[in-house]
Amino acid sequence: MRSWSIGLGFVALSGLRLVAQSRVPTWSHAVDRYINATLASRHIPGLALGVFRSGRIVMAKGYGFANLELQVRVKPETIFQSGSVGKQFAATAVMMLVEEGKLGLDDPVTKFLPDAPPSWAPFRIRHLLTHTSGLGDYPDAMDYRKDYTEDELLKMVYGTPLLFAPGEKWSYSNLAFLTLGVVIRRVSGQFYGDLMQERIFRPLGMTSTRIISESDLIPNRAAGYILKNGELKNQDWVSPTLNTTADGALYFNVLDLGKWDAALYSEGLLKRSSLDQMWTPVRLNDGSTYPYGFGWGVEEKNGRKVVSHTGEWQGFLTHIARFLDRRLTIVVLTNLGAPVTKPGEIARQVASLIDPTLTP
Repeated sequence: MRSWSIGLGFVALSGLRLVAQSRVPTWSHAVDRYINATLASRHIPGLALGVFRSGRIVMAKGYGFANLELQVRVKPETIFQSGSVGKQFAATAVMMLVEEGKLGLDDPVTKFLPDAPPSWAPFRIRHLLTHTSGLGDYPDAMDYRKDYTEDELLKMVYGTPLLFAPGEKWSYSNLAFLTLGVVIRRVSGQFYGDLMQERIFRPLGMTSTRIISESDLIPNRAAGYILKNGELKNQDWVSPTLNTTADGALYFNVLDLGKWDAALYSEGLLKRSSLDQMWTPVRLNDGSTYPYGFGWGVEEKNGRKVVSHTGEWQGFLTHIARFLDRRLTIVVLTNLGAPVTKPGEIARQVASLIDPTLTP
């Protein structure tokens, strides 16, 4: 299932300055050795690595295989599924609507979903963004091969028992972000994926980023794999509808994520105050905080702030970690959906090889 975790863990691109390659970074060979050894020890078929400094691509490189059956190697253009790394894009779309005055973080969710059950009366938009609504995850009885309509999915969410009162605790909820996707449509009149394409991906030149479609012909698409009894198998198939929900259903590559990282240093998409809200730990009802913002995990150690997220879905595990005070971002995209993959740990180790002050 789509998930997250806190983790410290070469062509010209429009809008980005490519670091001159006349001199290979001193740490690049150590990174290569570490990645290659990790792929071998963890049975990871392929991995794409992105290293960005202050909005510049320092390294964009592929390792291993994007497709084992065809023996196609990973390259910077290789497209992976996002998993829950996609939540930060959905959260950005919500904040765009907030800045435009079309919804408020403290608006009741029932303002936009009047057919919601009475128990939803205390829900606010910020509760959905921060996983503090009390909603749980997809029920055990969920049929991932059924092609649900949006209304059927929303009815399923309505019928899910609440785990706690809104704002009382933190509990990761894909259903919360599924619901946000419906709210975005009700507020904007657009499918959330179309809104992001129009407002985020196209303006940034993220030409490979889009909603998942297994029927369309997608150049450079990687195959996803899982481990069963120590043997690599193709990813499990799910219905098309479940690859269009706002809890993390995107295709992207490290080159596009370099453009995304560069945009987060500016106010081209959102005001700095909005980004700061997204990267602030949520405050619970009792005054305590939890290290999660709006679609981002948030952590501060030794005075250093890191915002990050992991994604897992359909044979892919991904991770993005932005070390804000070091202006360093590490992106790790893999095509193995297995606990052994640990892309956040890989990102942490790569960061420490580049900047020893970030050694875990």
